[in-house]
Amino acid sequence: MTKQLNTIPRVGFGLWKVPKEECADAVYNAIKLGYRHLDSACDYGNELQVGEGIKRAIDDGLCTRDELWITSKLWNTYHAKEHVEIALQKSLDDLQLDYLDLYLIHFPIAQKYVPIDVRYPPEWIFDPSSENPTMQRAPVPLCETWAAMEVVCKKGLAKQIGICNYNSGLLHDLMSYAEIKPAMLQIESHPYLTQQRLIRLAKDYGLDVTAFSPLGALSYLELDMAGASESILEQDVVISVAKRLNKTPAQVVLRWGIQRGNAIIPKTSKVERLKENISIFDFELSQAEMAAIDELNINRRFNDPGDFCEAAFNTFNPIYD
Repeated sequence: MTKQLNTIPRVGFGLWKVPKEECADAVYNAIKLGYRHLDSACDYGNELQVGEGIKRAIDDGLCTRDELWITSKLWNTYHAKEHVEIALQKSLDDLQLDYLDLYLIHFPIAQKYVPIDVRYPPEWIFDPSSENPTMQRAPVPLCETWAAMEVVCKKGLAKQIGICNYNSGLLHDLMSYAEIKPAMLQIESHPYLTQQRLIRLAKDYGLDVTAFSPLGALSYLELDMAGASESILEQDVVISVAKRLNKTPAQVVLRWGIQRGNAIIPKTSKVERLKENISIFDFELSQAEMAAIDELNINRRFNDPGDFCEAAFNTFNPIYD
């Protein structure tokens, strides 16, 4: 029986940037602590290790497969209709799974195909060994990719399908032709980027929403994509609420995320942080506190291909205006 999307746990374990050497243990520890939602992707380069952690947890009786919610994502180089199922099957093989609960288009960006046996994960750069490596686009329309996503859904390889990093225009367009409607929109969202209009539109269309980078700048400091002064956790309103509730600033911000009605996928490989991040169900923020944190919005996006593709891959490729 297909799981209903409203059963997706509100707090998941985001696996972006979790080092391979730590990943299997981190997944195992997360499941042991009570996590049942794991957010993975081809591009993260650690799905083999995620699969090892899942298998060990199931073998040790910590959970059953049916109790887990596993998400993965289609990378940009596999957007052509003949490559979508191949890419999904590779993720399934690495994760040691027969199906995904949710498969998402990672970015509304089609890149030139890189065969799995040539380089995996293919990442953003098409020709990394060249003198001037670049990202190279492919002329694949998103409607073609979505039709192929529908095929893998009908085959039961993915119970639900959805999208990441779409804007409102792309969402309107998708809803005009989708035979199987997207179940989920995953976007960057935190108090500096509340995305209220896009989230409202998605929910009007019947999609659930998952917020990645729910703590804002933290994941981007080591990538030089954010400054230390941009920490949401040092905002006076967040610190004040944390003191009132005897919680950490991170717990307050994560609680704000789920109290908006979204799922969130914070990232860490440290056991104490894993425990802290999931311990947000024994308190609530007042309406006034929610509104005060909403007011921190400055439309600050940390994960923007329009910035990092040009800086790192010599290709100007904005997807947000």
